[in-house]
Amino acid sequence: MNPGLNGTALAVLVLLFAVVAVLGFWASRWRRPASMNSLDEWGLGGRSFGTWVTWFLLGGDLYTAYTFIAVPAAMYGAGAVSGFFAVPYTIVLYPIIFVFMARLWSVSHRHGYVTPADFVRGRHGSRALSLAIAATGFIATMPYIALQLVGIQAVLEVVGVGGSGNWLAKDAPLFAAFLILALYTYTSGLRAPAVIAFVKDVLIYVVIIVAVIYLPARFGGWEHIFGSAEAKMAAPAAATGKPAGVFIPGAAQFWPYATLALGSAMALFMYPHSITATLSANSRNTIRRNAAILPAYSFVLGLLALLGWVAIAAGTKPVGLDGKPNAQLVIPQLFEDAFPAWFAGVAFAAVAIGALVPAAIMSIAAANTFTRNIYREWFRPNVTTEQEARVSKIASLLVKAFALVFVLLLDKQNAINFQLLGGIWILQTFPAVVFSLYTRWFHRWALLIGWAVGMAYGTIKAYNVSTPTTPHFGGSVASIEGLGELGYIALTAFVINAVVAVVLTLVFRAVKAPGGRDETVPADYFADAGDPRARKSPTALRALTTEGGESTSLRNS
Repeated sequence: MNPGLNGTALAVLVLLFAVVAVLGFWASRWRRPASMNSLDEWGLGGRSFGTWVTWFLLGGDLYTAYTFIAVPAAMYGAGAVSGFFAVPYTIVLYPIIFVFMARLWSVSHRHGYVTPADFVRGRHGSRALSLAIAATGFIATMPYIALQLVGIQAVLEVVGVGGSGNWLAKDAPLFAAFLILALYTYTSGLRAPAVIAFVKDVLIYVVIIVAVIYLPARFGGWEHIFGSAEAKMAAPAAATGKPAGVFIPGAAQFWPYATLALGSAMALFMYPHSITATLSANSRNTIRRNAAILPAYSFVLGLLALLGWVAIAAGTKPVGLDGKPNAQLVIPQLFEDAFPAWFAGVAFAAVAIGALVPAAIMSIAAANTFTRNIYREWFRPNVTTEQEARVSKIASLLVKAFALVFVLLLDKQNAINFQLLGGIWILQTFPAVVFSLYTRWFHRWALLIGWAVGMAYGTIKAYNVSTPTTPHFGGSVASIEGLGELGYIALTAFVINAVVAVVLTLVFRAVKAPGGRDETVPADYFADAGDPRARKSPTALRALTTEGGESTSLRNS
């Protein structure tokens, strides 16, 4: 028996985990179609989710378990530039998606697109450009999935599970969580995280609201908390002798803070999992309603971020079972120290369940991308819809298995570094996807070369970023070419990418290079639910449920 085991918290965690596991398997019967053997049904939930289901699904997808671990940990360790930029970036994000995501939903609904690479293929008639977008999304998603498992690990470590010297006993709880996640995702598809997201979000809201009311009163009020955080940030770090962090960004941090916020906002909805959750909506207006109400999550994220500074005032010591300090454990440790064991268990369950929702969506999105844009496009162009769904289900299992191996065999910092690199990469798909929603002016070869230049620049620049403990890929901020200011590497790479695409488009148009066939027409970008021209899924029946509760059944051919 581990002497540090918090039995009550573990029991609550296991109980709530079991409840959501049951819900995950039950989800296969929720709004059950005649057949789940298509990517429309298994991978997009039949494109049938209304405003509130989509709101919970997107919230569960975008505000991940690792968000709830990493943002306050960054505030605790390095301050506002590293941590609090996540709050304005999620606020900037929603006007961006209000503008373009409805158009992507419409054209995807009209042509049956499942992934952003599908759209790029149809818009530009370019297999190479489509492959570049698909491969970038697939690779960038992998470390994101791994970080969800890191979030579960953090909770298990604080609760006292995993202290055994036997590797099997140590990692058995993570294996169990992985197995449950794999099985219910395989059977229920996107319906599983849609159902579980309700439980996850209710738990998150309850836990954070209780924490921001109770904890400040216990630890001296906000004035004392901010004072403690300011003192810690100003104190010199042992490794560098410089201030440990930034309490309020000064002039030197304006560019890093602003570019991180803007670049991250532009990048987030380029990830396949964000687009998958969006395309599951039942109408373009559902997307716009969600852009209006999703900022409620940003409010909660702001409160959560401040808990990193509450932990400073509370004197929280985030130390792992190996005896080494680990800032990623600060929020679980704060809850274990400050709350009764049963409520700490609820908080731990919120984080663990918060990992299951995005991990499921991410694995589904990655699997859909592989199946539709690599397997079908390059290896089996005549694959049936049933075979396509089967391959995607298997691919989702392999994706999660890879993430599990990644977490177990590599240092957690590697997962963080690769996720930062993934953010740089995924923003390079923005021109091909978003620009193409509004214009066909850009040449497909110019977009491909611009993507390649942006990828190369961003990767090399990130490789050269070092810290006292990380020789390469030590961060995502570096000097901006021509300005001399520090800024987000992804945004600089994006600007270079876009400039190359513009210049080369002029060149290719001047020499009359073939531009490829565009299978879309202007009206496609305004199509809505019930459009008779929409390419139907080959399943027998799809139910599209409107906000008023009415149901329109579309018989598929």
